[in-house]
Amino acid sequence: ITGSMALIADAGHNLSDVLALMVAWGASVAAKKAPTDRFTYGYKSSTILAALANAGLLLVAIGAILFETLHRMAEPAEVQGETMAIVAGIGILINAGTAALFLRGQHDINIRGAFLHMAADALVSLGVVIAGLAILWTGETWIDPAVSLLIVLVIAWGTWGLLKDSVAMSLLAVPKGISERAVRDYLTALPGVDAVHDLHIWPMSTTETALTAHLVMPQGHPGDAFLSGISHELEHHYRIGHATIQIERTPHCAGGC
Repeated sequence: ITGSMALIADAGHNLSDVLALMVAWGASVAAKKAPTDRFTYGYKSSTILAALANAGLLLVAIGAILFETLHRMAEPAEVQGETMAIVAGIGILINAGTAALFLRGQHDINIRGAFLHMAADALVSLGVVIAGLAILWTGETWIDPAVSLLIVLVIAWGTWGLLKDSVAMSLLAVPKGISERAVRDYLTALPGVDAVHDLHIWPMSTTETALTAHLVMPQGHPGDAFLSGISHELEHHYRIGHATIQIERTPHCAGGC
């Protein structure tokens, strides 16, 4: 109705975020399902797939908006600046209010992604309001596709971080905020431990981390209290809630030391 490509870009971004929130919500519900004989971890990893899918949705939105923006630059259209500013102003209120709902739980990549998306949407809508007022005052139609390009850059910037993190988690990389070296040093420094090998740290979901490790202890197994202490330390100091430790009396490097 307004003829504004910038407003369409803003709306497209909002639509992709609504779809992203639906995917994230579905994944959070699936993650709570009980484990089965086949899916022994349950469906916790669905939250990682959701983050990856949301990055894909944003890439599609970027491509569609960029294509139409370039077309609009070649063939400028009349823009209704006043209506454009009013609609975008409503968008600021909705997006800012939604972002406030996600202020807590920033440790979850899905919640963090949702917050960043909503906050970015509010800023994008503010840019569209300013563009609408500028067009209303100057009558310059080039402002509209130019703002649309800026919106594409904002979406691309946010998408890159989400895509990079979600791909890393999908490849079972050590989660952000956890140092493999620090964990290895902690395990190696334990009394009676001569060496640590086959240490693996990976995300079970966007909020839960697992670990497996082999500890070479020539004096033999020190008892359950020793293992309980390790699990407590890993959970409270390294945010690793699912640890499996194997005790060995002699080095065994078949799996790689």
